[in-house]
Amino acid sequence: MQIYLDHSATTPPSDEVIALMQTVMTQNWGNPSSIHEWGNRAAMILERSRIQVAHLINAPPESIIFTSGGTESDNLAIMGVARQYSQPQHLIISAVEHSAISEPAKLLEQSGWQITRLPVDSRGRIHPLDLQAAIQPNTVLVSIIYGQSEVGTLQPIETLGKIAHTHGALFHTDAVQVAGRLPLDIQQLPVDLLSLSSHKLYGPQGAGALYVREGVRLTPVLAGGGQELQLRSGTQAVPILAGFGLACQLAAQDMVTETSRLIRLRDHLFDLLTDVPYLLPTGDRLNRLPHHVSFCVTPKPINPATLTGKTLVRQLNLAGIGISAGSACSSGKLSPSPILLAMGYDEITALGGIRFTLGRDTTEADIDWTAMVVKQVLKRLIPCVALARC
Repeated sequence: MQIYLDHSATTPPSDEVIALMQTVMTQNWGNPSSIHEWGNRAAMILERSRIQVAHLINAPPESIIFTSGGTESDNLAIMGVARQYSQPQHLIISAVEHSAISEPAKLLEQSGWQITRLPVDSRGRIHPLDLQAAIQPNTVLVSIIYGQSEVGTLQPIETLGKIAHTHGALFHTDAVQVAGRLPLDIQQLPVDLLSLSSHKLYGPQGAGALYVREGVRLTPVLAGGGQELQLRSGTQAVPILAGFGLACQLAAQDMVTETSRLIRLRDHLFDLLTDVPYLLPTGDRLNRLPHHVSFCVTPKPINPATLTGKTLVRQLNLAGIGISAGSACSSGKLSPSPILLAMGYDEITALGGIRFTLGRDTTEADIDWTAMVVKQVLKRLIPCVALARC
């Protein structure tokens, strides 16, 4: 039995997406910058994809800049704004950002920029008053992740964006985990820049987009042929972007029913595991990604060095269940999660983070089986007397 519960790391491309990509690769492989018929056909496919992506967030198509994924979109947002200034300015991020934001911020800090990292509470939420207090006259950009991939917490983006705009700062959000799972309406959100990723919503890997509100100026990170309104040079990967566009269209069509289904399964898994000894729920249960369940394994009275989040990931993998220990992008490192540390957990507990992220193919039977296996694994790894209540 194989159960994949790591959809925040990547999602399997849908059959419709794969079929479209195959057709484009074999029949419409032209360079969209070429002015002959082959190029025109590719350009039409590219613009159809742009419309589909824009529709997912209710944005004008011309505001969508295609990239290679969420990381490049985040970097283009941060560095594209920063390079507008000849002198270092002030940037605000949160203490629970994805590394695609926190690492560019470190680079700017090394070049003289002032970086403020807003604290979060034990649920991983930012208090809007902390942003209000942190803004300075030279704050040019605020970047706050919308849905935290490790603990599932959603931030009050609408409130935070309004605060930034009140003080004249641009506002960016990494919405990679939110897109396709919760409604995003750029006409209602006070957001100037927003990052998307194809492979988080059943599209192919290697594609993403940055929404850029009209009037917002960016300096390109890549120099070259001037594609994507001269903001992202390089010949566009038309088959991949075609798949991205279709994935966005399918996500928009299914969102209402699929989101409610995921929330029901998410809450069911939480209910099955919340009372298990040495499993500590993390994140905000109310303000949470609909597909996301997360815990810390905390066997402190036993021997914490012998049971980390990665230990449980390996054990469940042997049972045919795929989950993640913290963020997939840092899953090769055995070090405390910086996200959990920022939320106030000690270093030992921050080694124990695990997440279960559900998807379109996840069933209630999958949830029940996974909960049973988790309990059995913990009984085997931790002395049975400690788990008598299971």
